Amino acid sequence: MAHQSELIEKDILAYLKSQEEKSLLRFITCGSVDDGKSTLIGRLLWDSKMIFEDQLATLEADSRKVGTQGGAIDYALLLDGLQAEREQGITIDVAYRFFSTDRRKFIVADTPGHEQYTRNMVTGASTAQVAVILVDARKGLLTQTRRHSYLVSLVGIRHVVLAVNKMDLIDFDKGRFASIVRDYEEFAAPLGFASITAIPISALNGDNIIEASSSTPWYQGLTLMSYLETVQVAEDRATEPFRLPVQWVNRPHLDFRGFCGTIAAGTVRPGDEVRVAASGRTSRVARIVTMGGDLPEAVADQAVTLTLTDEIDISRGDMLTSTDAPPRLSRHPETHLVWLHDTPLVPGQVYLVKTATAVTPGRVTRVQYAVDVNTLEQRQVPTLELNGIGVVRLELDRAVAFDPYRQNRETGSFILIDRFSNATVAAGMVIAAAPLELPEAQLAEAGTDEGAFLPRRFILSEGSVSGTDMGVADLTREWGPIEFEVSPSFLDHLGKGNRVLFRLRDVGQLAPVAQMAYKHNLVFEFGRDRDRVNVILFKSGPEPHSQNFEQGGI
Repeated sequence: MAHQSELIEKDILAYLKSQEEKSLLRFITCGSVDDGKSTLIGRLLWDSKMIFEDQLATLEADSRKVGTQGGAIDYALLLDGLQAEREQGITIDVAYRFFSTDRRKFIVADTPGHEQYTRNMVTGASTAQVAVILVDARKGLLTQTRRHSYLVSLVGIRHVVLAVNKMDLIDFDKGRFASIVRDYEEFAAPLGFASITAIPISALNGDNIIEASSSTPWYQGLTLMSYLETVQVAEDRATEPFRLPVQWVNRPHLDFRGFCGTIAAGTVRPGDEVRVAASGRTSRVARIVTMGGDLPEAVADQAVTLTLTDEIDISRGDMLTSTDAPPRLSRHPETHLVWLHDTPLVPGQVYLVKTATAVTPGRVTRVQYAVDVNTLEQRQVPTLELNGIGVVRLELDRAVAFDPYRQNRETGSFILIDRFSNATVAAGMVIAAAPLELPEAQLAEAGTDEGAFLPRRFILSEGSVSGTDMGVADLTREWGPIEFEVSPSFLDHLGKGNRVLFRLRDVGQLAPVAQMAYKHNLVFEFGRDRDRVNVILFKSGPEPHSQNFEQGGI
């Protein structure tokens, strides 16, 4: 292997040490059908000399037998190993490959481009840090390009490479490349990517893969490999609030009781106070036990066993957390949902909701809206079909600890499982979680002494409703007329994508909320909750008032 140093022969221990200290980057290739995803990864493996002699001999034989390059090396066969994939010339399942260079180690997931295999693509993207989105230079952006880009943004990937492939088939036309880049940047602007790096490539011929191509003198940017080796995606999850989903309670004998799991976020040390999210009970960490001995400190991604100083009730599915920043315990999270099953979603039907280590019965009470992947517009629909993407509200049989997905992938994600077939039917990402109890509204009140019949004014500000989850304003105890004064900070809070839940005593309080929403160009959804009214207030597109206000119950 070309990149291997002479340390392998001279000092194997030093070589292994150098490999251990390299950073690891997980990335995926995605895009539409036949954009060249498998060929690109095969070319990366080939040019980085990560193919052994027996693999090379097999690849040459397979290329002559089932290849699509007329007997020449078909790099896609390094990834497409299933017989069905080779017969049809497509990718069906996710293929993972490991390779390394002198600067970094990589795990790459080759994901399928066909729409019916979107579920496989979501699986591959769920652990990735960078997405390489391929576009055929001849075809430009297609539906699956947009779908995969939206899914990439949903699962928390913030760094994207727009690899415009097959440039050799359009004679490396600079204008065509620039046009595709403009179209993609315009589409991806609302998706919130931290960076979009466009690279013109030919995966088959190796242009701008490892070395700069002489065919693109007008392109002065990084090659694909240079980008992957240098992109900074480190997430310092060790500084986040502590989270340990309990995988197993280890009780080998009467003198030991430990709680095993992989730390999802934060840092823990002996003596730290921890809290059981479900019960609120607290204790202190006595030991951090691992197979190699006790540790003075453990951080995110480490698998450990914690023992506590007190005997408190903890079982599989519970979560140990920091006491100063616990997760939200909720039965009613609002989530993004990607539907992965042939049978459509049935609102009200009971599914199993599997979070980090817990499984809880639950149901989708309402589909808020579905997202059109071509335009990113929100559409009102009664259900989600196969590969549908939308925002839904869940109702769980018991309270579960959640963090918003944008803060923590591990504790903010879940899957829905059919109770009878045991099939995974959906993947979800928590947006916010409604509280268990109705708290007092934290609204600054400007009262008046001039008479009981004058409206009671509430000043809405970011401080009155902000937090890690959906803000709540409880007006169920207000019996007189009300009015609102809206501060700029409140509008900024909604402009960041946050939502506020107003709990109203009756429908008579709905008018001032609707007037306030109309005046400030806001969208609201309302519905009846027994004898009360719930209203969700948020900001939407440029013309939110074209939506139908009467959209059913919340």
